[in-house]
Amino acid sequence: MTDQIKNDNARSKAEQLTLVFSHQSASGRDDLLVSASLKAAVSLVDEWPNWPSPVVVLAGPPGSGKSHLANIWKNISGARDIHPQTGADAARAAETGPVLFEDADRRGFDDTELFHVINSVRQHGTTLLMTSRQSPAAWPVTLPDLRSRLKAVTVVETGEPDEGLLAQVLVKLFADRQLYMDDKLIGYIVNRMERSLDTAQTIVDRIDRLALARGTRITRPLAAEVLNTMGDTAADGATDSGLEVD
Repeated sequence: MTDQIKNDNARSKAEQLTLVFSHQSASGRDDLLVSASLKAAVSLVDEWPNWPSPVVVLAGPPGSGKSHLANIWKNISGARDIHPQTGADAARAAETGPVLFEDADRRGFDDTELFHVINSVRQHGTTLLMTSRQSPAAWPVTLPDLRSRLKAVTVVETGEPDEGLLAQVLVKLFADRQLYMDDKLIGYIVNRMERSLDTAQTIVDRIDRLALARGTRITRPLAAEVLNTMGDTAADGATDSGLEVD
């Protein structure tokens, strides 16, 4: 019993002393893995600046690839980040070139300022890309003129990634760290994880860190430990928030 406690303590200290090695994640357009749920959004990014309308909204659930696509578009277009709030001069930024407003439904905005941004984009021939978990129709807009403008934007939905895409993403994320997993382990993780690209990145990071901390190779029991820990954390968070856990 005493030896077990000593071993556990030693392992805990080792994990606390883990050195995080840097790795280069391939995140350019050529590295993007495209599934059916992303095809329309990817096509839109590729077609810029020949968009069907100057204002586009990428709408989809968390971890569906919206931010990745927005970042690719930002690099292609040279867009500036904006947040339409009073005094932020977002409309002025939209006069001179493409602009990007991420997480519109969660960060919030001033109705009048966003109205002016859209008008500026239309008047000066620039473009605006917004990302959101919800369609603009569900945004808490009170200004009638803005509501009218939002009805004219192009909305492209990004759905949850399917199992095939998640498997490809996991393989890519591990490979970015010079780690090469067999198909059985990838399948094991996919079948037990939340369908989210963000979650895939978190899982790979935690598995890699834990394996480095213990000085062991990546195995199914180690992956299971990470997945179980993440599941417990999510359940605790839902309970604390008063949400039911499915």
